[in-house]
Amino acid sequence: MDSHAYGSGDYAYYDEPLPKDITTLRERMYEGLAPIANSMNAGLRRPGRFPRTLSAYRTRCARAGQNRPTPLVLRYGEGGYNRLHRDLYGDLFFPLQMTVMLSRPREDFDGGQFLLVENRPRQQSIGTAIDLEQGEAVVFPVADRPVQGTRGTLRAELRHGVSRVQRGDRYTLGIIFHDAA
Repeated sequence: MDSHAYGSGDYAYYDEPLPKDITTLRERMYEGLAPIANSMNAGLRRPGRFPRTLSAYRTRCARAGQNRPTPLVLRYGEGGYNRLHRDLYGDLFFPLQMTVMLSRPREDFDGGQFLLVENRPRQQSIGTAIDLEQGEAVVFPVADRPVQGTRGTLRAELRHGVSRVQRGDRYTLGIIFHDAA
């Protein structure tokens, strides 16, 4: 991360073939999230719908030149962090992604909260810090989400990151459903 100014830590993307457990988790989560993603797209007046299966969506990504898998493991040591960002790797993106905590908070590390910052039009940003326990996951928007405003639906833009790890090592699994170019 340091060499790209993304933060301070290490990450590694999985290559094909993905481990079976990650493939299964990614496929099952996608199937449950696709209707929500379609609802989000409708709320944001984005054209197109997401297919029911991850396999069909990955075929769509491949046709667009996005054929590199995006699941990854992230490690943050003491002082490590991840700057606020979006995981957009090409023209196509699935609007939701997931982070799974692999480490044990308070035992393996301290600090390192998952951060989500939302920007709404004509408003100041609001941030949320989320403490995940080992095995817990958070599903969150990749780039934006529809929110109801006083004059209709607004596009709230989001970025995510990780606060500084105060002690120890923090490991997470990132599940991104769109593939990279």
